[in-house]
Amino acid sequence: MDVIEPDSLGPTPRPQVAHDLVFADLGRALAAGWRDFRSLPQFGLFFGGVYVVAGLAVGWAALFASQPTWLIPAMAGFPLVAPFVAVGLYEASRRREAGEALSWRAVLGALKGHGDDQILSMGVIVFVAFSFWMIIAHAIFAIFMAESGVGSDPVAALTAPAGLAMLGVGSAAGAVLAFAFYAMTVISLPMLVERKVDFLTAIIASFKVVRGNFAVMLGWAALVAGVLFLAMIPAFLGLVVALPVLGHATWHLYRRAVA
Repeated sequence: MDVIEPDSLGPTPRPQVAHDLVFADLGRALAAGWRDFRSLPQFGLFFGGVYVVAGLAVGWAALFASQPTWLIPAMAGFPLVAPFVAVGLYEASRRREAGEALSWRAVLGALKGHGDDQILSMGVIVFVAFSFWMIIAHAIFAIFMAESGVGSDPVAALTAPAGLAMLGVGSAAGAVLAFAFYAMTVISLPMLVERKVDFLTAIIASFKVVRGNFAVMLGWAALVAGVLFLAMIPAFLGLVVALPVLGHATWHLYRRAVA
């Protein structure tokens, strides 16, 4: 495996990352993720259920507050929090792979990391990223729709020239932010579950994996985004299965990408 030679970042050596990922690795990761989900359905269904309830709560809050225009950016940005929700799934896959005992206490305790608050620090970053996206989405709406608004017919408003322009600019801005966040978290969160490293070291490794295997990791990002989007259509219910399978699969992709 083609790897970057380790150097040092403080007292902790930087992890070695692969430069030779291929698209077949994505298929193998998905197959392994499906096997983990079938072997450990109680954990997958629990975290998937939590994600679904959270999504429904966000949608209900937007509609209850009579702010339907917030529903689109909220749904578009909701996948940003998926990697943090999947932390318990990474721990379940890690324990199954290592042959260690599995328990709810151990899996739920993964959020505490190694007692150094590094995963919780990443959680703060997740929250800030989601909040930042909502601010950007609100600003884009204000620029394009401040005068016309949505009115009583949201479909007509969104298909009007101003609405289409807003959707185009918003989609582009959201895609850039989502990919940057994906590059930051796709490897870092599984690494923080497995290793006692600081979150900056983990983020650097994540960016290196994405940069060194750009086409493959871009393909994984597109696959994850597409599956999550489709799973959200039937009232978020598809996420009960999609989230855990992708979470377990991300763990196996991490194991392939980091020596």
